[in-house]
Amino acid sequence: MSTAASNAETLLFQALTGSRECFGRLLELYRNYLKLLVVAQLEKPLQRRVSPSDVVQETFLEANRDFAQFRGASTGEFSSWLRRILLNNVHRAIEQHVLTAKRSLRREVSLDAMAASLEQSTVRLDAILAGAVDSPSEHLQRHELQLNLANRLAELPEDYRDVVVLRHLQGMPFEQVGLQMGRSTGAARMLWLRAIRQLREQLLGDSDHGGRWT
Repeated sequence: MSTAASNAETLLFQALTGSRECFGRLLELYRNYLKLLVVAQLEKPLQRRVSPSDVVQETFLEANRDFAQFRGASTGEFSSWLRRILLNNVHRAIEQHVLTAKRSLRREVSLDAMAASLEQSTVRLDAILAGAVDSPSEHLQRHELQLNLANRLAELPEDYRDVVVLRHLQGMPFEQVGLQMGRSTGAARMLWLRAIRQLREQLLGDSDHGGRWT
């Protein structure tokens, strides 16, 4: 088990036995991961009105309030529980900041559609990790790699981070990525290659299991 995995599992166990300090530390491990998922649900202009950091903070406040209702025992179950809270907060933020500002649209934000979109974001997040663990059955390692990936993405230059989010989490083709970033298709592809190379090198440097990227 990796050090990160051990820390998360230990913090969750101690939180379940009543340690509020450990619960706070556990939540912090998920901050960048949850923020990344929020960003994946919002187009760039919308992020100026809906702060991903505020949505994550609201999720933490609700998780703190409702932790007694959590019935899981693993970090994977805890992650799923946090994502459900996050989804409701993203949905509410979009309704408040978008639909209120555009009453003439009179359209509903589908919670089911957002849930499907969030699930696709996590699937694409896993796709970036393909080959980073020795076996797909090693759920704990993959879960911890997701958290580490989000942390590493947060450290990348903004254009690197944006191209990875647009390409992988929002699933855009390079032509659309280029339009979003004001670059040609070829320039967007080259930027993506550099971003992925740096990201993979960082993840491999953090890895204790010697997995290989393909």
